[in-house]
Amino acid sequence: MAAFAVLGLFAVSPQAAAGSRGPGQGLARLLAGIPMARTLVAVVSVVALVLLLIAEAGAGPAAATAGGGAAALKTGKVGSVTVLTTASGLTVYTFAADTTPGKSSCYGSCAAYWPPVTGSGSAAAGIPGTFATITRTDGTKQVTWNGHPLYTYVGDHGPGTATGNNLNINGGLWKEITVSG
Repeated sequence: MAAFAVLGLFAVSPQAAAGSRGPGQGLARLLAGIPMARTLVAVVSVVALVLLLIAEAGAGPAAATAGGGAAALKTGKVGSVTVLTTASGLTVYTFAADTTPGKSSCYGSCAAYWPPVTGSGSAAAGIPGTFATITRTDGTKQVTWNGHPLYTYVGDHGPGTATGNNLNINGGLWKEITVSG
């Protein structure tokens, strides 16, 4: 983005318009007739840079809860099986490689495909097990169930799907959490 701004400013600079030959000369002549062209190029470049930064900030993996609030967990059906889900109905998984208590083993590209369930971890009444949180390396709170960090899967496109169940990728086996009673 900054390179485009520099090239744009070079194209409208007085030296480029004064008759030098080279890249940008035609553009320089064209823009020389536009009042405040240099200012316009600078403003457009700054706006584009701000929009790029906003897009980059929001492009991280989708979290199961927004804003780090309570991750309201509930149950849902995948076929005839009752599973633990997020408030939006996405199936929740555990990762076999999470063997150290209080620590997730899923970061980087793993977390891009298996977004951690984040927040304070509240569960609907009647769901068995103990819910708590751990602190990830980036400082976010990840919800745990019976000591296991919880994740969703990007391949699940809505309630009632569990396409991540029994996948053995990213260093271990992924299992949906079945709930009875």
